[in-house]
Amino acid sequence: MITIKDIAKEANVSEGTVDRVLHNRGGVSKKTEDKIKGILKKYNFKANPVARALAMKSRFKILTLIPNFDDNNIFWKSPYLGILKASTEVSNYGVEVDTYLFDQFDANSYLSQFKALLKSKPTAVVIVPTFIKETQQIVDQLEQLNIPYSFFNIDLDGFDNICFVGQDSYMGGYVAGKLMHLSLGSQFSFLIVQTRLDITNYHAISKRIEGFNDYFIKNKLENNTMTLNVDNLNDLDETKHKLNSFLEKHNSIRGIFVPSSRIAAIAKSINEETLKNLHLIGFDNTRQNMLCLEGGIVSFLISQKPFEQGYKSILLMSDFLIMNKKPADKIYSPIDILTKENAKYNERNEMEFQIEENNIS
Repeated sequence: MITIKDIAKEANVSEGTVDRVLHNRGGVSKKTEDKIKGILKKYNFKANPVARALAMKSRFKILTLIPNFDDNNIFWKSPYLGILKASTEVSNYGVEVDTYLFDQFDANSYLSQFKALLKSKPTAVVIVPTFIKETQQIVDQLEQLNIPYSFFNIDLDGFDNICFVGQDSYMGGYVAGKLMHLSLGSQFSFLIVQTRLDITNYHAISKRIEGFNDYFIKNKLENNTMTLNVDNLNDLDETKHKLNSFLEKHNSIRGIFVPSSRIAAIAKSINEETLKNLHLIGFDNTRQNMLCLEGGIVSFLISQKPFEQGYKSILLMSDFLIMNKKPADKIYSPIDILTKENAKYNERNEMEFQIEENNIS
């Protein structure tokens, strides 16, 4: 293996001069710099990122801003675990990672957690941009401070983020529409259940709904799609009454599409006899959703590999900081279609990491 010492000997310069060229520190004549770069290219030599981080005598601090999770809304635990796994790997490269959690239904929580994050003086920020207007405020501050940032899970256009990591939400919804059509045809009515009253700020969900409807439009299929807003899933009695009253009134409905991770809560609220005649399609392999899938209550889940989203977002930002390696603008997660037969093979990395963490603790 070629070393800095070997390159210095061939170039007839000191190891310090080679190091200056490697890390773009200047102080080297153009002629000597070109000579060293020629030798580096000849041997396809790349600086060890660990050595580079140590040589720069600086630690990078990547701070993440993501929604909180609990037993009722467990989805965000997966990207959090992905971030945690990546943080253990990049720590050897001089990168520190920390996470700030906000209430995904509260824009003020989003902003207040960002303010707390900013006080920690990040080198870079990784964000789940849940609220559009507030994200603009956050981005304006980051750009004024020349702090690079990236998005994951929710893709917003019109910003100068270095990349986006996540699923193509529109295409995820389009696939859900196709699955519904293949399951039922187009002679029945479908119901889209929105679990937030105002979805204008929830870009991913609105794009999924758009994709679902566009499948039928673009394929010139007749369908009758209805929409129901469920305001408060924590109020089970109210949700049950609202859902079952609607389904009783519109008894032609045979398919329900939930464009969020809350399909288990919706399924739990529907009368058992009514549920037998329905095909349910939703997103994300949370523990509750997986139980519904395995029990045959839900027909399909569409997974977006949230663990890998969190994990990859940190690795990409670390490469950007350490090696000035600019990632592709959009790095899409797979659109995995889960059935009760194949679901257990999904998200193996997350399960293995959790087992490893449990063994360590």
